[in-house]
Amino acid sequence: MARAYSLDLRERVVAAVAAGRSCRAVAATFRVSVASVVKWSQRFRTTGSAAAHKVGGRRRYALAGEREWLLARLAEKPDLTLRAIGAELAARGVKVSHFAVWHFFVHEGITFKKKPARQRAGSPGRGAAAGAMAKVPRAA
Repeated sequence: MARAYSLDLRERVVAAVAAGRSCRAVAATFRVSVASVVKWSQRFRTTGSAAAHKVGGRRRYALAGEREWLLARLAEKPDLTLRAIGAELAARGVKVSHFAVWHFFVHEGITFKKKPARQRAGSPGRGAAAGAMAKVPRAA
């Protein structure tokens, strides 16, 4: 990922726009895009600084506020599917994606694996495996 332009350049660009020059002329002078000039000027007018926003970092999980309810609901009914939990969250007014629900449970260390008791039934056309063939004595 490319680095942000320096604060010095940003301040000079914003000062040139504030002095009355057009965004296109300023962009050509400082060899930056017109979109950058417009965005930096807008940011300066709204916040008082043309500094770049922080890059990177971690975002909180979308369901961090619902943690207690989700864990209690799963303890109450452990065979819920992720889609069912998402539907219950939507009924509670929390709109999140299927991935957000899955990501929350992965972060908590909870998986939704199939249980051994729910193994798939065998194919109806196949019988039991054949046993080993017995040796038949040869007639001499």
